[in-house]
Amino acid sequence: MVRHVSRVGYVTKVIGKRKSGRVKRSINMKPPKVPMALQQLFLTCRDVFNGPGTIPLPHHVNKLRLILDKMKAEDVGLSSDLQFFNPTNVVKGTPPRVTHTTIYECTNFSLCIFFIPANGVIPLHNHPGMTVFSKLLLGKMHIKSYDWVDQPAVSHDKDVHSFRSSSQLGLAKLKADSVFTAPCNTSVLYPTTGGNIHAFTAITPCAVLDVIGPPYSKEDDRDCSYYKDHPYSSFSNGEKYEVEEGESTSYAWLEEIEMPKDSQMDGIEYLGPQIMETSC
Repeated sequence: MVRHVSRVGYVTKVIGKRKSGRVKRSINMKPPKVPMALQQLFLTCRDVFNGPGTIPLPHHVNKLRLILDKMKAEDVGLSSDLQFFNPTNVVKGTPPRVTHTTIYECTNFSLCIFFIPANGVIPLHNHPGMTVFSKLLLGKMHIKSYDWVDQPAVSHDKDVHSFRSSSQLGLAKLKADSVFTAPCNTSVLYPTTGGNIHAFTAITPCAVLDVIGPPYSKEDDRDCSYYKDHPYSSFSNGEKYEVEEGESTSYAWLEEIEMPKDSQMDGIEYLGPQIMETSC
């Protein structure tokens, strides 16, 4: 079993002297005042995200990206010595579990942090109808992402057709396959571009701040789907897609799968710096 902290919080120890001369130790559980960067992020998100079915305008995307580019782990109360990054009692052979917490969520957007221990993985998954800003606050991470090819992933080739009859398979183009180290620039994905289907693998303990608009919602047909990627050469595609010689490594077949058993995350309460909440 992996022991996990049940909340993200702040403990301030205050030491003072009583009249008797004895030392008094008190614990203040109140979170610190909201950092300016976090409050600015919230206010900007409120202006940028207009609800389901909408995509932020380019100048709004740039404004939000600039804010996130300047944000540091300290703006959300994080440091590299948190227990999330140093799990104890880990059983050999079991994958490290990812932890997440929600800073804020409304109909239009959510602010979340994902804590990924070294060698932890968030498997290949999509973001239907969403625009997502990801800011790596701490650590070193490998990111692999895809976008669906514009044409419908349908082929008259017998091998592909039979494969699709038992699962969901489509052609996608590789958008990123690189290692990122904090501090680094914010990445942005859109409903159909920018690497909407991605996977994270932590090389060192990582913390990722995600701004998601609109949030996942099963009721609104924005549920998360998981995928397994297969090399382009694994299946022939007849003459439906023309891939230039030498470009095949930039494409892959994505098979929709059930949520991997090892991908369950632990949710924790956020007790860090609180934003000054107003209605969306």
